[in-house]
Amino acid sequence: MAKQVFINLAVKDLQKSMDFYTALGFTNNPQFSDDTAKCMVWSENIFVMIMTHEKFKTIATKPLADTKSNLAGLFSLSLDSIDEVNNLMANGLKAGGIEPNELKDYGFMQQRTIEDFDGHTWEVFFMDITKFPTEQPNG
Repeated sequence: MAKQVFINLAVKDLQKSMDFYTALGFTNNPQFSDDTAKCMVWSENIFVMIMTHEKFKTIATKPLADTKSNLAGLFSLSLDSIDEVNNLMANGLKAGGIEPNELKDYGFMQQRTIEDFDGHTWEVFFMDITKFPTEQPNG
């Protein structure tokens, strides 16, 4: 079996969150979805499980963080062009996401940030490795 990544997120409104992640380009896998959780597919090996707070608490070993006011993790999605980044962001903002800061341009990488309704933070970026600095500064 291939190695896979499953990110589990607690959300307050399952349908609203599913619509948001669909707008970002995720697809739903109904085989692993029910009224308490939705499996959202980014690629053949990367999945985001969005779960009601009640469902999430059944697997959690600690109290849930208030992700609207506290950062619980940063999740990153790479795309093939800055246009794809901008399109994903436009769709996510239209679906109710929040962009908490401006685009960051590192020369070899452009990055934008979007938060979902529950404050889960996603860094969306395009990286052109051919523009990565070959010489590191002396330090």
